[in-house]
Amino acid sequence: MQAYAARQGGPPPPAAPVPAGLASRVCCQWDIESPWLRYWCDRLGLAPLYHRKVWEDAWAVQMLWEAGMLAPGRRGLGFAVGTEPLPALLAAEGAEILATDLPAEDEKAQVWRDTTQHAAGAEGLYRPGLLTREDHAARVRFRPVDMNALPEDLMGGGFDFLWSVCSIEHLGTIEATTEFVVKAMRCLKPGGIAVHTTEYNLDPMGRTVESGTTVLLQDRHIEEIGRRAAAAGHALLPRREGPPPSPLDLYVDLPPYPSLEERALGTVEPPHLRMAHHGYQVTSFGLVLRAGG
Repeated sequence: MQAYAARQGGPPPPAAPVPAGLASRVCCQWDIESPWLRYWCDRLGLAPLYHRKVWEDAWAVQMLWEAGMLAPGRRGLGFAVGTEPLPALLAAEGAEILATDLPAEDEKAQVWRDTTQHAAGAEGLYRPGLLTREDHAARVRFRPVDMNALPEDLMGGGFDFLWSVCSIEHLGTIEATTEFVVKAMRCLKPGGIAVHTTEYNLDPMGRTVESGTTVLLQDRHIEEIGRRAAAAGHALLPRREGPPPSPLDLYVDLPPYPSLEERALGTVEPPHLRMAHHGYQVTSFGLVLRAGG
């Protein structure tokens, strides 16, 4: 792991965003070492660790930037935002944001409150290092929303983009995940962009976790999302194939999984691009969809 530890310092981030290609893709070591990820880690205040959660935040913002969504006048909708810094960053770029999370009284929200990952209002999403309090108040709103019961008034096509980070796999079943991704497209204007990250079972066709607290999507489930999206007039952007697996892509982290904070402090060294979960090798996958007319 010496090469891993040495690489954590890395070169400084670029002064401006760097294109990576607007496409669906799998988390990989090559991305962690790319200038585009270091740029967004610097903006988000994240250490550029070899960790799939770091990749998810940076990749989601990168895709929205490449789609031209980080600009004044754009309207964005975030699902299950928890305490992530994305609403503040997107608002800092000029977008108007409606951030959502489970209603506080929902019993399913308790586990996220216990781990300080639940959003109860717009104030908790404020990041002073990204924008002023006045800009935050003007551009960031909050509303309780259950992703399994999308309100009709949100599905009127009033948003330019929407996103969710590590959320769609927690809706109970793979069918619920698929239904949400396709149904949420109704929130977007024609040509709007949806970005989601999720847990991904690297075994393409074998068994997986199809129901429970965390489901594991496979290639066949992603293909089904693409088929249903196309039937509704939308498009799942094709997967961008990366280079051959690098050494850290082959390392499978085992539980217990230390927090990002522990890893950022340097007290824990192993990478976390892939992990073992219920006997499966899992990483993160990012889906990008474009709304039809």
